Amino acid sequence: MFGRTELLDRFAGSLTEVHKTGKGRILAVRGRRQVGKSTAVTAFVEQVDTPHAYFTGVKLAPMHRQLETLAEAFLGSRHPVADVHLLFDTPPTTWREAFNRWALAARNAPVIVVLDEFPWAVEADPSLEGELQVAWDTTLSKLPILLILIGSDVAMMSRLVEHDRPLFGRVTPMVVPALNPAEVAEALPGRSAMEIFDAYLVTGGYPRLVERCAAAKSTSAYVRTALIDPFSDLVISAQLVLDAEFTDAASTRQVLTAIGAEAVTRPGFNDVLSAISDPGERGAAQTAITRALKILEGPKDLIRIEVPSGAASNSRLRRYRLTDPYLQFWFRFIARHLEDISRSRGDIAVAAFNASWTSWRGRAIEPHVNEALTRLGATHPELAGVQQAGPWWNRDNSLEVDIVARTAEDIATVGTIKWRPRVGVNRAEMAELVNARNVIPHAGGARLLAVCPSGLAPGASADIVLRPEDLLAAWGA
Repeated sequence: MFGRTELLDRFAGSLTEVHKTGKGRILAVRGRRQVGKSTAVTAFVEQVDTPHAYFTGVKLAPMHRQLETLAEAFLGSRHPVADVHLLFDTPPTTWREAFNRWALAARNAPVIVVLDEFPWAVEADPSLEGELQVAWDTTLSKLPILLILIGSDVAMMSRLVEHDRPLFGRVTPMVVPALNPAEVAEALPGRSAMEIFDAYLVTGGYPRLVERCAAAKSTSAYVRTALIDPFSDLVISAQLVLDAEFTDAASTRQVLTAIGAEAVTRPGFNDVLSAISDPGERGAAQTAITRALKILEGPKDLIRIEVPSGAASNSRLRRYRLTDPYLQFWFRFIARHLEDISRSRGDIAVAAFNASWTSWRGRAIEPHVNEALTRLGATHPELAGVQQAGPWWNRDNSLEVDIVARTAEDIATVGTIKWRPRVGVNRAEMAELVNARNVIPHAGGARLLAVCPSGLAPGASADIVLRPEDLLAAWGA
């Protein structure tokens, strides 16, 4: 396991509070499928000296089977609770009975109980949330129990903390993200910073994909091998994520697919509208798309709405991009070739990757560069005070600038990104940036920034030059 230091520290801090106060705590851990939630929680419970049980809900299993599995989890723990055989040799018949047994297990010492795939257990018994709330309020909260609820249904796990749900006010939410670029670097020792970002764009930081990428000679070699295997993790993991997120929301998934498949990388509303509706049906489609966008940005957290840097959040100059780099890669290079890959013609997908990878990654890296600049505003001397960085474009899209970085008072930096491994930013490209700076409101005094793996070409000049290794430092690498 790579990284996760901050996450493990948060788990440990919650357990310390349970030990110190003798009172229970509930953590609601959410994150996309395959992102490493279970691995991180397992690592935590295995490394601490506290009795624990790790239960995983069984999809579509009836309640009695869920409770049998719960008893098996207590009996099979590497560090079982006291009197485990007395308490769990016979499975409980109701969740209320199970909670009473937890209370007996924690009567003399702290315990950790993990309910993984919690949404599946709730599906089997919709009263589970309410029963847990009653047991927590009357008994469990007064005992040294750390209860960790885990779920891949991001929307459902987010709703646990809403005011109209039984566990409102009792749960501390936690999000397990994919590995960040610095954590990916830990898994790929010896590779260049640009190669680290390549791996990040392809895998999205999903641990299993990163592991597969680490076993290959390069990111490109990994992709070419995976694309000819219809059962490779790179091909199927996205489908697992999407199936988990969209069990009954076909129209929302259709909008997500339109955004992900859009060739311009970050489409606007009209691009999405054109992709999923015929000209005569656009009036009705607009409402459905607007509703779907709210779901994708909110509960699903799968897209970001971008406006030009410095514009109001309600600006009509909106564009949409996927938040997950791996899904963005999958829609661009795999989704459209799934049929080819399944009929042993992955070579077609490989050819498309070879033809478009270089130009695509040059666009796909841009939001991650801007995130790095925002982070570096706290530590990098030449970016001191930067609080927000993003692209800027004018109303008719005839001019776009990759980077406009702002402090609390003004525009500090205007920049260009040329993600090329062998050719630096040249004099003409810097001249274009100067002209663009003159068009951006209030940017006249901004410093010029060039972001390029090769730096500047001979004869070109910039106030600040950043390479991939400088950007990687933004995540603590």
